Formats: sequence, C-alpha cells, structure tokens
Amino acid sequence: MLRQHPGNLLLFLRWLITMFDFIDHKEQLHALYGIFFFFLQDEKMCPYICHLLYLLTRKENVKPFRIRRLVDLQAKMGMQSHLQALLSLYKLFCPELVTITLPRKMKTYFKNSGGPWKAAITAVRQRNQGTSPLSQTVFLGVCQPQSRKRKWNAQLVIPASSTNTNNLEEDKDKNHVNLYNSNESFPVEQLRTFPQLLQNIHCLEFPSQMGSVLTNPLLLHYMNCVKDESIYLRLYYWMGQMLQEECAWCVVDNSSEEEFKSFLKTIYKAECFLQEGFSACEEFLYKTLPLWDGSCCRSEVLSLMSWIPLSSVSDIKSYLYDPLAQLFFTSSIYFKCSVLESLKELLQNWLNCNVIQEDLEFSSLNTTLSGLVNVVAELVHFVGRISTAALRLENNSTFLLYFILDFYGIVCDMYLKYNLPLLIMPPAGVFYPALLTMDSVNLNQLCHIMYRYRTNLVAAKENELSKKKILQFKFSSQTYQEYNQYIIAMVGCLWTSSVFEKDIHPQGLRMDDKLLSQTAVKELKTSFNIVNHPALMGYSIQFLQQICPDDTTFNFKLIKGKRWDWYLEYLYSQGLKGLKAFIESSIRRVSQASRSKAANVEV
Repeated sequence: MLRQHPGNLLLFLRWLITMFDFIDHKEQLHALYGIFFFFLQDEKMCPYICHLLYLLTRKENVKPFRIRRLVDLQAKMGMQSHLQALLSLYKLFCPELVTITLPRKMKTYFKNSGGPWKAAITAVRQRNQGTSPLSQTVFLGVCQPQSRKRKWNAQLVIPASSTNTNNLEEDKDKNHVNLYNSNESFPVEQLRTFPQLLQNIHCLEFPSQMGSVLTNPLLLHYMNCVKDESIYLRLYYWMGQMLQEECAWCVVDNSSEEEFKSFLKTIYKAECFLQEGFSACEEFLYKTLPLWDGSCCRSEVLSLMSWIPLSSVSDIKSYLYDPLAQLFFTSSIYFKCSVLESLKELLQNWLNCNVIQEDLEFSSLNTTLSGLVNVVAELVHFVGRISTAALRLENNSTFLLYFILDFYGIVCDMYLKYNLPLLIMPPAGVFYPALLTMDSVNLNQLCHIMYRYRTNLVAAKENELSKKKILQFKFSSQTYQEYNQYIIAMVGCLWTSSVFEKDIHPQGLRMDDKLLSQTAVKELKTSFNIVNHPALMGYSIQFLQQICPDDTTFNFKLIKGKRWDWYLEYLYSQGLKGLKAFIESSIRRVSQASRSKAANVEV
C-alpha cells in the first residue's frame, strides 16, 4: 500500500520521526535500516529518510557502500544539509572511511515538519498529566525507577533515557553483562547506579534521542569520561532544533515562556556539570541576541552566556559584544549588573579552562595560548569600556561599582592564579570613581585589587629577570607605567594628602593651587586621606568616640601621631583587609613596621 501511494510513505516517515521518542524498543525499527536506506534515491523522501537514519545510526551501520551512495547523492543533489548531517555522523563513527571534507557545523540539519502533530501531542499530554506518573530524579548510587518522558513533558521537559517502566521490571536481572564480550550492549534504561556505569561503561548503548542526556547525571558522567564526538554531534543537532523551535522571543504567538525558561535552566545545569558550554547554545545566542529584548528569560539567557566556548575575537565581538552593548546602555542598572556578573563568570570559566589545559595542547579548544590571551584581553577591554560608560550613565552608582570591581577582582590575579600571561589595568573611568567612592566596601575592594596587581606584576618581573625559562609573553612597559600612576594617586590620596599635586595620570586628579583655591573648601588637600575620606569617615567618628568620649566636636585633627597608628589598627579590626594589604605593601613606613612586628612575633 505504501509503495502504491508514495504520499502515504512520506506521511508515515514524518509520523515516525515525530513519534520516535515514544517508541520504547527500537530494535525492530533498527532492523529496517537497510530498507530505509534504499529509499534515499527518492528526492522527496530523502530529507526525511536522512533524518530517520540519523536517529537510528550506530557504528555497525556505517558501511563503505553506504558512504559511496551518500557521496554520489551529494554530487547529484549538491550540498544538502540532510546529506551532510548523515555523512558527518558516519565520519565520526568511521573517519577512515569518510575522506571528503565536510563543514564543521550546520545551523540546521533538518527542517521541522511535525509542528501541528507536536502541538497535538503536547495537548494530549497536558490533558492527561494528572494521571501520568511523576518523574523521579536519578541519584548516584540509588536505584530508582524512572517514568518515561518525551522531548517535553507537560512543562517542556527533556526526553528521559528510559523505557516503559513495566518492561524494566522484566529486565531487572539483566543489569550485568559479560565484560569480555564486546558484542553485547548495555541498554541505558537499565542504568541506575554509578557502580553500574563503571562496570558497563565500555558497552553502554546511548539513547536515540540525545536530549535525554541532559537530565541524567550518570550519562553526563559518561560524556565527561568517554568524549565520544558522535554524542556531541547528536546532542548538537537536537539542542539546536529545540532552541530554534521553542525560542520564546523568536516564535510568533509563543505562550510558553515559563516552559522555555525551564528548558534553558536544564541546559545550564548540564553545562555546569560538564564544565563546558554547548556549541548549539553558542550559535543560538549569536543568532538570537540581536532580536532579544533583554527581558524575556533574562536570568537564563545570561547564565547560558557565561558558558560560551572560546572562539575568535572577531566572532565574539560581532555576535556577542555588539548586540549586548546596545542592550546594556539602554537598560536598567539591574540589567547592567546582571550582564557584568555573567561576563565575570564567562571570564572565570575561560580561565579555569586554561588552568585545566595548561599542560595540554589547545586543539580541543580550537585556539592557541596566544589566541586565548587575545580573546581574554578583548573581553576585559570590552568590560572596561561599558563599565566606564555605565558609571557615567548611572552617576557612579555604588551598586554598579561593586559588580565592576568584582570583575576586576579576577582580572588582577590572572597571572598567578590562572597562569595566564596577561594583566590589564582597569581604565581611569573605573579606577578614579572607585578611589573617590563613598562606600567603604568598594574602597576596600579597590585596595585589595591594587595589592593583587602589585603581587602579580612583581612575580612577572622576577620571572622575567631570573630567565629560568624563555617567556613567550612579557607584560608591556605600559602596564607597569599605568600601575605606578595609579599607586601614586592612591598613596597621595589615602596617605600623604598630595593627590592634587603628584597625580601624574592624564585623567587623574592633579590640579594647580589657583584652581583648588577657587573651590573654597577648607582643608581640601586632606579631604581624601584615610581619616577624612567619605568612605571611611564613619570609622573615624566611631574611633574618636572611643578615644575621646567627652568630645562632641569630632575634631579629626586629633588623629595623628600614635593615634594615627591606633586608627589604622582600628580600621584593620573592622574587616578592611584589602586596605590593610594595600597599605602594608605600598607604604614604606608601614611595611617596615609590619615586617619588624612579624619578626618579633616569630622570635
């Protein structure tokens, strides 16, 4: 009947692809692999046949005659995405058989032709969800039955890697296989505990729908251990299709934003588990960020952004930084802070990846050490530019400044903590608002950052002078010069009260006496030292109340001599550890006194 009516066969293939996740036992379907392959010669059915074969293909299905057939079809039809998808999968299984060059990635392998059917299935599931068994989480080392789920459950949940629960009871005695028989495979629906995974890791049979991996910690462990590229290719295809079809701000009349949020959260949790981002998410963000309003699924999108894999500077600038900057400057301060937090986590993930890979080649990251330095440098410069502009737009908001300094808290330690030969000073538009801030937390953080910059630069200079090894990268003299300019400004501001005279930074606080006199501010030169600084004045008042309880005039001039040293100790006792580290490392008198005190303690 199907042969007499090709339209019926086409309809059957579309139905089979749509219902593929609901099929519990696919062995009988897999036995028809050769028959399905035969119908590739039909141009109308070819895309659907390729889609079905893509879901069914195992390594044993890859044969030379099938590869030749696909290559001939590609020569006849041209570069069709569905043929490239199947060839790419064949090449991953048997790279020695597929010698032609294929694109590394495709935006979309197969077109979505089952939209109305999927909507009908979702409606049925939502109608029956009251009687359906609740899904149960798979815990390591705990044997629990799992209910069967499809690509989405009633709330757009990922397909589960399980079969019919009743059938699982029949197979409960088959949890162990012969470790020396490579022809046997271990069905993933029988995987319950971590010991089972270790025992059967060499013969685990992955589910046909790769989306089920996202919610199964055991399968995520398997991905981390085995690094099978065919798994990533299948997952890349499935995830790309789902993100494209269900994107809440790209699909017309999409009322399932909450469901899409749940899907994005699941992807993010899987990325955190694997400690690497999915390329399908990267492409989704690059494609949809220009269309994003910054409001829909904000938290989830920014979380995914923090796991974007390393890529070239030109790609990430045009696809990420440019559209993100447009949203950044036109959104609220809370959105700005969320973006800065996401970019901080992105930098953290890149640097952690460098620590893991420092003894290996960077081929798996598709970049070199110099490429990593360039990409990280571009990210730091981008954050510096948008932070400078944001502080002006938000009137040097203390709240915003906290997130900016939190980002530079990572940047200042890249050399020593992450073994990356790169240090970039914050721009003057960030440094000086932090130096003159009215918040003690931000001032303390700035002091800590400058202390860590000093530690890293001293270590880099010592390594350079010792010449123990040939350094591929050296910090530029401009970095040292900019650091020295900032240190002169900070010491002149907080300690010597000479910032208006000795600050040599082009965008610094240096002003001549005539201009200062026009301000009509008394004791202007000492207005930003550690006693009179707006961020520390509250501590000064509390200190005076302790040493002079009867004096209500709050005469800050009383804090001098020994009282100045007592005041320093008082500040340290209030938890200002960053200020303490900066003063003891950058002020010679305090540094010497601190060292002699430490020596006396040791004696």
